[in-house]
Amino acid sequence: MTQLFFSEYEEAESGIPLVIFGAGGLGREVLLLVQQLNAATAPAAWNVRGFYDDHAPATATVAGLPYLGTSADLNATPEPLAVAVAVGSPASRAAVVARLTSGQLSFPVLVHPQVALAPRQRIAVGEGSIIQQGCFLTCDITLGRFVLLNLGCTIGHDAVLGDFSSLMPHANVSGATQLGAGTYLGTNTTVIQGIIIGENTIIGAGAVVVRNLPANITAVGVPAKAIGC
Repeated sequence: MTQLFFSEYEEAESGIPLVIFGAGGLGREVLLLVQQLNAATAPAAWNVRGFYDDHAPATATVAGLPYLGTSADLNATPEPLAVAVAVGSPASRAAVVARLTSGQLSFPVLVHPQVALAPRQRIAVGEGSIIQQGCFLTCDITLGRFVLLNLGCTIGHDAVLGDFSSLMPHANVSGATQLGAGTYLGTNTTVIQGIIIGENTIIGAGAVVVRNLPANITAVGVPAKAIGC
């Protein structure tokens, strides 16, 4: 149903060491994605070592795996590690990536096995992006680096999503839209065809975007309108 990887790991041997940065709810969801991806491949693609987070969790384990330390600890790793950055906020995710400077670290694309998307030549996905279960991506789409598509998102033809964009569950992006870097679409947001949204703009849950929106604003409602300006 889907190509499972868009990275140098596609032809690699099984059991690649992987850690998850982000020990909260999204981190546990990304762990589930990886576990389901492993179940769909033979042999299993990833060997998940545990979690890192700059804010230590209340317990020594998260979803049965160990908490391994902070970004500083991760940068000190003596071995090559793949890292999934499970941080929902675009700005926070970008800040985490900026702190992870070790040459031992790499950032694979993770695509849930129950995702429908075009063949590789019809879609481009940047490093570190995560595409969760139930997403539908059609053709001639570009996703930047470290894009997060949460459960059940739809992306139409010729859409361009900038680096560090975050789409929450069931966000719908129509064809020929452009989302600037760091855009955040809340749950059940709809963006109609051809819309351009500026970088770092936040769209509230359930909003319907029917006209272009500038950078660095928050917009809510039907139709979506800027607030706090």
